[in-house]
Amino acid sequence: MTIGNPATSSNEPTGSTVNRRRMLTVALGGAATVALPAPAWAATDQRPGAHRPPKLTPGDRKIIAQVSAERALSHLRVLSEEMGPRIGGTASERRAADYIAKQLDHLGYDVRLEPFAVADKFLAQLSSPARLPRDLNWQAGASPHAALDTTVKGDVVDVGAGAPENYPTNVTGRIVLVDYVAAQREQLVATAVSRGAAAVVLLAADGVPPRRTSAFSPTLPGSAGSPVPIPVVGVAQAQKERLRELLACGRQTLTISTSAHRGLTSNNVIAERRGRSRAGGPVVMVSAHYDTVIGAPGANDDGSGTVLCLELARVLRAIPLQATLRFALWGSEEQGLIGSRYHVQQLPQEERDRFLAVYQNDMVATSWDPATRYWLLSFTGQANRATDEVAAAAVRLGYDPRISPVTQRGSSDHQSFQEVGIASANFSWRGEETPALLEPPYHTPEDTIAKNISIERLQVSLELIGCATYATAR
Repeated sequence: MTIGNPATSSNEPTGSTVNRRRMLTVALGGAATVALPAPAWAATDQRPGAHRPPKLTPGDRKIIAQVSAERALSHLRVLSEEMGPRIGGTASERRAADYIAKQLDHLGYDVRLEPFAVADKFLAQLSSPARLPRDLNWQAGASPHAALDTTVKGDVVDVGAGAPENYPTNVTGRIVLVDYVAAQREQLVATAVSRGAAAVVLLAADGVPPRRTSAFSPTLPGSAGSPVPIPVVGVAQAQKERLRELLACGRQTLTISTSAHRGLTSNNVIAERRGRSRAGGPVVMVSAHYDTVIGAPGANDDGSGTVLCLELARVLRAIPLQATLRFALWGSEEQGLIGSRYHVQQLPQEERDRFLAVYQNDMVATSWDPATRYWLLSFTGQANRATDEVAAAAVRLGYDPRISPVTQRGSSDHQSFQEVGIASANFSWRGEETPALLEPPYHTPEDTIAKNISIERLQVSLELIGCATYATAR
């Protein structure tokens, strides 16, 4: 989900249709696979947090008998643990798009990649001969106004606030850790350069609890005409804390590699199965975004919504439906809903008029304890077919006390559709009081399966969206 706005550049050709015989290679690495306990309820059992057992329709039973959060989790392991951060337009995002497209193609959907241009990205990768802890992702942001496409190695020194008096006598060739203060960033970097540092690691300020801050690509606008001659990178709060913990245990050596990714193409993945209605008949869409922010493995944001789509595509592929069923996985959502807005802009009005509802799923499985409410989020603040069907499914599942009233909020891909009058909403687990209350791992290297996924909440999300989608499309 967007709140605003170590791979090579992704400039490979993008085809319009997936070849069924195409093979996909996934580079393995990262954290070890995490085992989560499977949900233990039967179709007629009372769900966790529900106030009574379900009263299911025959259609609901078709869905609930088949949806499996465990199956969805197998896809999430690939996306979050094996691939890791999926930055819009880079090769990491393209690998994820190819994986998603292959799964949907295998299920028998007509699949196409929808390419569009996105802005350049500037990334960094941190490593150490002593091995940095593997439970945390070590991708960071690189400054576009400093040294790029380079690798430096050096011992680490922490200079705290970065004033001249905070420096030891000699930092030549060393990697400097300094607390980031936006108003002082250029002076902080200039001081490090003047002392002979090999690189500057700007340490993100702490977020306001429970939020924690993200990795970032530092801007140094005053240096645009004369780039800083050494790498300057921005790390997340969790990375900052771990680096300082390691340094407190003794001498530490870091390797920092920076890379510029230019001339980028991102992709939406669109899959369709035509319904029994005539050509040009109604459309129901289930969607999520599959990209992430810098340094975030994106297990919940929005790997969880992505794998919900893949699992519902598996379940719904052979169930007769009147409406045409579409699954859409959006690229470059984190840069400002770019993929979904591009898609909507390409739709002529007669195509827009076909939509009955768009079910956008963004952050549907957090394990954060306070995220006990399942939110119905509408950009306009008004109910529509999507919110109505999910609310009705919640009543049938006995889950209505945990469902929010329709609440005004954009900042996810439902907004792109509602801006042109298409019934859409975003569905998400968040804190009880407000949809702005998001889990601490949000947009951070800690958004992992181990730290931020509840398979029970994922199962409930699958049931709610699956039953609502079938009720709309049947």
